[in-house]
Amino acid sequence: MASELTTVEPWEKLRQNTGGGSRLQAGHRAVHTKADREQLTIPRFYAGKNVFVTGATGSMGKVLVEKLLRCCPDIGIVYCLMRPKKNQDATQRFNELTSNKVFDKLRSELPDFEKKMVPVWGDIAEPQLGISNGDTSMLQNSIHIVFHCAATIRFNECLRTAVETNVLAVQRMIKLCHTFKLLEAYVHVSTAFANCDRSHIEERVYQPTVDPQKVLDILEWMEDDMLEMLTSKLLKDKPNTYTFSKHLAEWLLLKEGAGLPIAIVRPSIVGASWKEPFPGWIDNYNGVNGAAVAIGKGILRSMKGNTSLVADIIPVDIPINVMIVVAWYTAVARPRQLMVYNSTTGTLNPFTWGELVSAAVSSFKRTPLDSCFRRPPTGVITANSYLNDYLTFVSHLIPAYLMDFGCRLMGKRPRMVKIYNKLHKALDTLCFFTSNAWTWSSNNLDMLQHHLSADDLKTFYIDPRPLHWPTYVENYCLGTKKYLLNEDLAGLPAAKAHLRWLRNIRYIFNTLIAVALWRTLISRSEIARNLWSLIVKLVFKLVSNYRVTITM
Repeated sequence: MASELTTVEPWEKLRQNTGGGSRLQAGHRAVHTKADREQLTIPRFYAGKNVFVTGATGSMGKVLVEKLLRCCPDIGIVYCLMRPKKNQDATQRFNELTSNKVFDKLRSELPDFEKKMVPVWGDIAEPQLGISNGDTSMLQNSIHIVFHCAATIRFNECLRTAVETNVLAVQRMIKLCHTFKLLEAYVHVSTAFANCDRSHIEERVYQPTVDPQKVLDILEWMEDDMLEMLTSKLLKDKPNTYTFSKHLAEWLLLKEGAGLPIAIVRPSIVGASWKEPFPGWIDNYNGVNGAAVAIGKGILRSMKGNTSLVADIIPVDIPINVMIVVAWYTAVARPRQLMVYNSTTGTLNPFTWGELVSAAVSSFKRTPLDSCFRRPPTGVITANSYLNDYLTFVSHLIPAYLMDFGCRLMGKRPRMVKIYNKLHKALDTLCFFTSNAWTWSSNNLDMLQHHLSADDLKTFYIDPRPLHWPTYVENYCLGTKKYLLNEDLAGLPAAKAHLRWLRNIRYIFNTLIAVALWRTLISRSEIARNLWSLIVKLVFKLVSNYRVTITM
């Protein structure tokens, strides 16, 4: 079917060009020369192209739409699949998207950018994606590029919801894209952890232990309680339904997407932006983002993990650029096989969990969040399960219950226990990724860089190696304050004063504990008093000798 797709003149000419100085990768029909690349810059490629984006209201979807509209100003129409909400009509839902802070930079450069965005009402959980017949016909006759970003990213999602959203919806997308007359590229967003049962993950689709269609068939007749009992057997070495369903989706794309110009992009743990649209931009509490806020607020005191293992966090703008470049390359080079691109940092630019947490704590102490519960802790991650359980009980649960008890006495609504329950559930799912390590190949990513012009490499940066982690973490923490919590930087002096107040309270509390121990243990024991006297004399003697040495 790929050979029957309609293409415009410049791209067909490039596909016929097999000469030049480019390094031809195995499995590709044709790769253009450097001169051709300079003529076919990415902005020029997207000129007049119509794009269909699912998950446009998600964090990655918003960054993708913003980047396309800002850096490819001559792009055609960006059609955004949007799910209606009960409390919002179509206009309100679209206005909520376009008024988001992520578009502030674009808004200053292109005030009427909304004219290039068209909402398509639908739901990936419904048959035919919930798209009306009229909109389906319109998409079939106008779409050149598809970006499928929509998915459920909840690690602990029930199997039925995870498979219906991340697998069945992909099957529906494939069927729809088979009817697109102008389709040049279909970029699917997966995850670098789709194959996390392997220690080294290459840029290829691995066969799952169970056929995706068999799982879809099971959903049609099996009750939820039976499905829940079967889940662990289906997952096997997969830690959760998210990674399991993403793996099934990749295999489905390989088998049922034959003939379509499909490519898969696998980002690792997506974090705040590195450069664009703003350094440190973030808009959700998923995964590491929620943990970062909990550390900054002083709520998170301990979590299970290994400080020496690599924290494979990728800034959101890097995989977004990879997606845009991959669509360009897929349309121009027309690879003969489905291409997979790992977008990770662990192998190319490693930074450990210990370094990450240490940098985050230091940043939050310099730029504290408002109304912190406690001071950010010096040590958060521990590899010992028993120690982590003890610290969780002492540093999380006891303060939470005491805080809620005080709130009840003052007639306020208790909430700390509820917050900690949510935090512990999130940490349970994150534990697998902080306690294990992987390596990823990046040959296809390096190949993409070879085919980009100098200007495109600068605009659509896809290499994480130049990323300076301490600066990135600083912006990450500041982004949680500015964009996620919407805290005004004008209140920073008050936040610092509050942090100093918490420090003084800690000193007073520790002093009271020391006095209590003295009264309990030392003052009532002759042996303890003699030992204490000996220690004081030794310290006094060492100090005296030190002063004599300095005087001489």
